Amino acid sequence: MVHSLADIVVGREPYSNIPGLPSRGHTTTLWHGYSQQLPLCGPPAIHLSCGGAVLLEPVGLEQLLRVIDNNRMRIATWNINGLRARLEYITLWLAERQPDVVGLQELKTPTEDFPHDFFNDLGYTALVHGQKSWNGVAILSKRPMELRQSGLPGEEEWGSRLITAEIEGGLEYTTVYCPNGKNTAHADYPNKLRWYDTLAAHWRQSDRPLRLMGGDFNIVPEAIDSWRGDAAEGDIFHTADERQRLSTLMDTGLIDLWREQNPDEPAFSWWDYRGGAFHRKHGLRIDFLLGTPATLEATRNVVIDRDYRKKKDGLTASDHAPVFADLDL
Repeated sequence: MVHSLADIVVGREPYSNIPGLPSRGHTTTLWHGYSQQLPLCGPPAIHLSCGGAVLLEPVGLEQLLRVIDNNRMRIATWNINGLRARLEYITLWLAERQPDVVGLQELKTPTEDFPHDFFNDLGYTALVHGQKSWNGVAILSKRPMELRQSGLPGEEEWGSRLITAEIEGGLEYTTVYCPNGKNTAHADYPNKLRWYDTLAAHWRQSDRPLRLMGGDFNIVPEAIDSWRGDAAEGDIFHTADERQRLSTLMDTGLIDLWREQNPDEPAFSWWDYRGGAFHRKHGLRIDFLLGTPATLEATRNVVIDRDYRKKKDGLTASDHAPVFADLDL
């Protein structure tokens, strides 16, 4: 029998090789003290009851750890590029990845038309700041949450681009859909810079230790985050002015969680639909989870979920991949 979480360590051998865990296909009591059922989606499942946890089918070690350790929270950000077009695809991802909290961007759906019942049936409640045809953000959560902010104060004319919730457990999560800017000659470009100035000023108004901002930031932080590298310098998403705004935002005490764990790895979160960009690895990293030092300390793993930029079961993916982090809170 496994007597404590210390007996289950991420990165060790498959659970069948860990002393005290069963051979494949057998069942065993793993954990005592629970009084709930938490079946996982799909064939692998763990049944938690007042007598302990019974392994019904072989499961991966990561899934096992996350189910047993109720303090671990998986938090994600995803620009879904149109909610209605992506509902079936989102369902696949939620079932496989089992996030606890998800920030969604680019809903293109009015608040009043958001399909709450659809997500309730999947185990999530939603807070929504929507907009017809453009923009729109939402937060899905398995845990209780309360709305703290809807919209970026002072920037309402630029659409529904920010929403903040306090999640049970003390974490404040903000999801943002930052303006694109179109190109450096367009009127939207200086408006994008101003929007960032307003965002940084808004973020400074709180000094809560556990805060996380996730979203589509539409800025490439460094050459390593663009398939064109240094050759893209000065183009939209790659300008010095944009990067200075992102740096100012980070200077409020935010840390790029993925880059902190992967300091030298080129990786992307967005690929154009055109020209076979995904398969040619012509992408940009513009989707981030930015956390405070306390949030970074709680972070165990950060993933750019590239597999969910691919077509699944005949369903078209968003042009952005989800990004998620596992936190011990």
